[in-house]
Amino acid sequence: MTRPLWRLLWNTPREAAFDICLVIGLHVFARVLSQFYPTDVPPGTYDWIGGLWFSDVVDAVLGVALLARRRYPVVLLWAIALLSVAQALLITFGPGPLMRINVSTDPWVPGITPWVIYAALVYDRGRRSLVWALIAVVTVVSLRVWAEPSGDAVVTGAAWTIFPAVLGLYAGARTRLVEALRERAERAERERELLAEQARAEERARLAAEMHDVVTHRVNLMVLQAGALGVISDDPAVHRAAEELRASGGEALAELRDLVGVLRRRDEEQQGPGAGPPSDVPDFRELIAQSEAVGMRVEFTMDGDPGQVTPAVGRTAYRVVQEGLTNAHKHAPGAEVHVRVLHSDDRVRVGVRNTAGSGPSSELSGSGGGVGLLGLQQRVELVGGTFRAGPTDGGGFEVEAMLPGYVPTEESADA
Repeated sequence: MTRPLWRLLWNTPREAAFDICLVIGLHVFARVLSQFYPTDVPPGTYDWIGGLWFSDVVDAVLGVALLARRRYPVVLLWAIALLSVAQALLITFGPGPLMRINVSTDPWVPGITPWVIYAALVYDRGRRSLVWALIAVVTVVSLRVWAEPSGDAVVTGAAWTIFPAVLGLYAGARTRLVEALRERAERAERERELLAEQARAEERARLAAEMHDVVTHRVNLMVLQAGALGVISDDPAVHRAAEELRASGGEALAELRDLVGVLRRRDEEQQGPGAGPPSDVPDFRELIAQSEAVGMRVEFTMDGDPGQVTPAVGRTAYRVVQEGLTNAHKHAPGAEVHVRVLHSDDRVRVGVRNTAGSGPSSELSGSGGGVGLLGLQQRVELVGGTFRAGPTDGGGFEVEAMLPGYVPTEESADA
């Protein structure tokens, strides 16, 4: 995208509008002022340069150049200093003034001098010694210290140079103070975020230790006891039930291991790619087939290259689809459900959307703890994803999650 031309001189449109209005206002003010104060310069003073047209051209060029006062204040100050010295030399030793002088007490400097001095002190952050040297030159010319000027000439010259310098010093100091306070506030905000992140990391580590020491130990005992029950029992039904219990316990252990590994890593590490054993996104077709077997109409689409994702992400995606189908079963029986999984380079997007159904199921709507979506959101955020759930147009409902493709866990770190 090309940069707008006005950005060469200004940072915001407001600055551009202000400077354009300033240049136009100064030009109009100078013309009106010249009508109220007739000139006392002798006729023929400007004949040596062809008349006042040359002075008018210089004033017009300087007026346009004033638009660059924010970007190039020192360049403008150089031009003002050179023109001021030339004006003083030509009046003192030469044929006459180079630029227009309306009355004898007018300072021998260009009309835009106050705004250039102010801009040099406010907008230029370096070369301060050069800026002050140029301001001193312009001030000496404006005050005419070598020519024993009148009191009115000294007051006018001081107002044209010293006053804008003092005002520029104040404005520059205030601007730097505001910037310093803003930087301090931003630094304090970053420090608060780092402290909060440290507190979250410590809490996650504590939770990981609790899960590892208590929950994992108990589930391990359940798996071992189920395996022992299957070995010592001669009843096929008991053997089958024990095997199913052992398999479910093994899956629970795998999920716990993933969650503990995620809890022990910072958010930055969760987002970055790394080496580790990836696994395919779970096959959702069996889950969808179970819903279709009870009469639900489900449309399933998968876009992009499935690629490889870590187990924690795959299981989280599976839980999103599972929760979306469960909600449709409970609250929108008879509705059409659209399940979509979209793969990109480093993201997995999972969405479940259902149309309006025939009303909540009396048998199922009261089941569960009522915190399924909240728990799902926490699980998605735990792996570094984003979660959204809410009604859609037409009375439907949508559950959507954006998951990272890779999340390091203990399982991937140990491989």
